Amino acid sequence: MLPDKQLTHISKFLSLVLRHQPETIGIQLDEQGWAGIEELLEKANHYGVRFDREILNHIVASNPKKRFAFNDTYDKIRASQGHSIDIELGYSNQRPPEILYHGTGEKSVQSITATGLEKRSRQHVHLSSDPETAIKVGQRHGKPYVFKVLAEKMYLDNFPFFLSANGVWLTDHVPPAYLKENE
Repeated sequence: MLPDKQLTHISKFLSLVLRHQPETIGIQLDEQGWAGIEELLEKANHYGVRFDREILNHIVASNPKKRFAFNDTYDKIRASQGHSIDIELGYSNQRPPEILYHGTGEKSVQSITATGLEKRSRQHVHLSSDPETAIKVGQRHGKPYVFKVLAEKMYLDNFPFFLSANGVWLTDHVPPAYLKENE
């Protein structure tokens, strides 16, 4: 197996290609975000990012955030969520837990308190079911800050929620009224 640094490089490359820029290597994702594995391997290797099916299987199976998934016949792959390109993941509206969490950097708290959580360049706002995950996400943006999201109340007020294959809760927008600052 490859060293961890190389596996991380390939995983980040897969995120780029399967979430944001498939054109980087000349592949097209279908309307649900799936890419054919044979074409992905061929074009990634041609592009200079070298890996095979065994390494791809390892990355999908061992990624702690479960960022990628295979289809039922294991001939296609896609990112579980986080796309900046327009695709339909096919998730159905589900009732979330009473509280979900969103981690951010402290520098964004004032803006979020004023406008709520916005998806910006992504297809959805990402929420976690536990504060620990939200803290880890927030650390990517400086000193972490965690908002509590009154998710069940939002759902009862007809806001849709989706649960991605890797356990991330998704919604379109969280208005300020549904945010509770963490004590």
